[in-house]
Amino acid sequence: MNRERHAVTVDLGMWAFLATEMLFFGSLILAYTLYRASYAAAFRAGAREMEFGLGTINTAVLLVSSVCMALADRAVRAGRTRLGFGLLIATGLLGLGFLGIKAFEYHSKAVDHLIPGRHFRAGTSPQLQMFFFLYFAMTGLHALHMILGLGAVAWLIVRLRRGTITPTNAEPLAAVGLYWHFVDCVWVLLYPLFYLPGR
Repeated sequence: MNRERHAVTVDLGMWAFLATEMLFFGSLILAYTLYRASYAAAFRAGAREMEFGLGTINTAVLLVSSVCMALADRAVRAGRTRLGFGLLIATGLLGLGFLGIKAFEYHSKAVDHLIPGRHFRAGTSPQLQMFFFLYFAMTGLHALHMILGLGAVAWLIVRLRRGTITPTNAEPLAAVGLYWHFVDCVWVLLYPLFYLPGR
């Protein structure tokens, strides 16, 4: 009974944490929506500056990582610890791949003078700068959440290797999985906001 109560507590704690995160990202998405309604032309121009192919690849990478995380949870609960271990490593590698692509995108924006501030591309409107401010704020916060998620996945890999996560004690795997799926869902919301309006 104590184990069941602990599992419920972990689930409730994670859901409460994710609820605050939803409000946080929700307020940023609302700000984006209001600015886009006011400055539609500038936001379309901003979206045309985005690397649509890289954004699409990153979306696919995160969706596959979510599948790997779900399958890892299922494998461990079925007693297939070795398979679960491999799937968690795949999840982590896909997360690192996502961050690598995002870093390449950030670098290309710096080269093109599209980072908001004093050195923003000359001759462009303040509204275009607002688009990129929101882009860096929202995707940067998402990337920070990804880094935290990767730390949690690494922690799971170590615990699984040591045998402290078992088919009857898989609550940490479920909690981290829930967080990972949430971070992936946030990206699925961000992708159309920044990569599609100009198309």
